Amino acid sequence: MAAAYRGRFAPSPSGPLHFGSLVAALGSCLDARAHGGAWLLRIEDVDTPRNVPGAEAAILRTLEACGFEWDGPVLRQSGRLEAYAEALERLKADGFAYPCACSRKEIADSATRPAIDGGLAYPGTCRAGLPPGRSPRAWRLRVDDRPVAFDDRLQGQVVQQLARDVGDFVLRRADGLFAYQLAVAVDDHFQGISDIVRGADLLDSTPRQIRLLGCLGYPVPRYAHLPVAANAAGEKLSKQTRAPAVDAARAADELVGALRFLGQPAPAELGRAAVRDVWSWARENWSFAAIPRRRAISLPA
Repeated sequence: MAAAYRGRFAPSPSGPLHFGSLVAALGSCLDARAHGGAWLLRIEDVDTPRNVPGAEAAILRTLEACGFEWDGPVLRQSGRLEAYAEALERLKADGFAYPCACSRKEIADSATRPAIDGGLAYPGTCRAGLPPGRSPRAWRLRVDDRPVAFDDRLQGQVVQQLARDVGDFVLRRADGLFAYQLAVAVDDHFQGISDIVRGADLLDSTPRQIRLLGCLGYPVPRYAHLPVAANAAGEKLSKQTRAPAVDAARAADELVGALRFLGQPAPAELGRAAVRDVWSWARENWSFAAIPRRRAISLPA
């Protein structure tokens, strides 16, 4: 198991590294090191309209200031477009992908139920072929009624019926960009990722990635979804909720806060120690079993 373990942390350069991202990075890195495995860094910048100039460099500087060390070069999705295109062509050839002409308004007008992620479940308008006179806008993955189930190491068994809960989902968007789900599935296989430890905000999208991996003939990693850090109002920390950036000048204290959030009893005085001493304590005392089995934890105001 030790030699086969390959974990990863994959931030999006849509803003600075905030506390919630630090929790995900720390949890995934410590789990990898506890198994004697590799920990890889990927920049998920395929959604170019969301990328903020300078954000990637700021994220890397913050990770380095906090003592993170990753294995191998940084992988950037922006340099992987050919691989995503090849995967899409395979899905088309195998009958899993089909063109869709629907606009967002048309989907909103015809959808009959909400999707599990808060959007609308695609009603299957173009499933049997494009309506007469219509041109394709996007490409979707065909799903079926079979449930997708997996055992999450933290959240327990997760079962989702994609046809009901999501509908046929987008692989390539109307603006020509590849969808997050496709890029992630292709990259996890390319990097040989065996274990994915990330925030529970991505738990509901995992069955879509499992379905994609199956369609492409790729193995499915193990998953562990950490509790998400939320503000006092219960909102996930993010750029949209104006989460402050991790303070690199207080790196040791920020790491101790993340360790405690993950159920690790790091002593308060460790926050005044050198960053390398925090990591030394974390590696020696890391307990996966101590992580709260919750989807979200609100931080004090």
